[in-house]
Amino acid sequence: MTFADAAAIVAVAAACAILAGALGLAVGRLVRRRSIRWQLALVAVVPVAGASLGATAIARLMFISAHDLLVMSVVTSVAAVGAIGIALIVAAAIARWSEEVRAQVRVFDATTPEQAGGGTPGTAELRSLADELDRTRDRLRQAHARERRLEEARRELVSWVSHDLRTPLAGIRAMTEALEDDLTTDPGRYHRQIRAEVDRMSGMVDDLFELARIQAGVLVIAPEPVLLADLVSEAIAAITPVAEARGVRVEGAVDEGLEVSADPAGIARVLDNLLANAVRHTRTGGAVEVHGRLAGGHVEIAVSDGCGGLPPDDIARVFDVAWQAAPARTPDGQARGGGLGLAIVKGIVEAHDGHVTVENRPRDVGCRFLVTLPG
Repeated sequence: MTFADAAAIVAVAAACAILAGALGLAVGRLVRRRSIRWQLALVAVVPVAGASLGATAIARLMFISAHDLLVMSVVTSVAAVGAIGIALIVAAAIARWSEEVRAQVRVFDATTPEQAGGGTPGTAELRSLADELDRTRDRLRQAHARERRLEEARRELVSWVSHDLRTPLAGIRAMTEALEDDLTTDPGRYHRQIRAEVDRMSGMVDDLFELARIQAGVLVIAPEPVLLADLVSEAIAAITPVAEARGVRVEGAVDEGLEVSADPAGIARVLDNLLANAVRHTRTGGAVEVHGRLAGGHVEIAVSDGCGGLPPDDIARVFDVAWQAAPARTPDGQARGGGLGLAIVKGIVEAHDGHVTVENRPRDVGCRFLVTLPG
């Protein structure tokens, strides 16, 4: 075969392939919105048609006998029918698998039971899509649960604010009316009580403002190297008068020279809230302990109290907004907290890329709050 003959064969075959491909693209555009069966059938028809058309054209140019041309036409036709049949079978299977995935999407909801994507038949891509749908459903379910808990917390917070602000306001109003009507023999005591109630409400407002910043994601921290022992000693000194008045000991120990890169005011707030919570719930004669150490490249701050332990349900909710311990766990009828302190602790710690947990100490002695911060 000369070079000219080979070039002519290539040219004819290429022209026939281009013609068949162009026709296939035109038909594909017409059926692009139809079932995938048509697309796969077209993929099978176009190459077979191009090969058959090219072979026929070249056979006529080479003056092949009618018998040989008929044989070649029968062979290519049978091959075309087989290819189209296989394409239709595969297309039907893919369409069925796609319908199963579409059924999953149709019932896709955060409340629907989880379905294992690995059980979905079909190609690796369809199985991967089904698996991703299951994972997305699980994330939606978790988000739905978080949203429900937040909504419950908001309702509890509104109820708490309306109750705990109404009570001191009513007391202040009664005392001011008594002072105005000159019905008290000890005005100084009423003045001191009014001042105490105002301070208490001011603390509530500060907590609400801090919590609002945390929940809005606008809490700004300014990390700097600080000696943990200094923060712990200051927090202990601040809470000691309250603890002594309630007959509670406060003890602390921090690894010598331990530094933490954190916002001093934020970590001080964390320590103050944890110690105040611990002292409030520790029985008279009990002890509150604070320990700081470096463990596994992280700084750990542990605050242990003598509250007698918490039920599992309370442990799961202890950092929720407006959560309060049962009255029986607040000894001697002391005033209970507003339920924001531990939520603020969690928000500040997480803003430092840390985490805080709580667990019961052995033998129901009390609880242990563990704050872990980056080293």
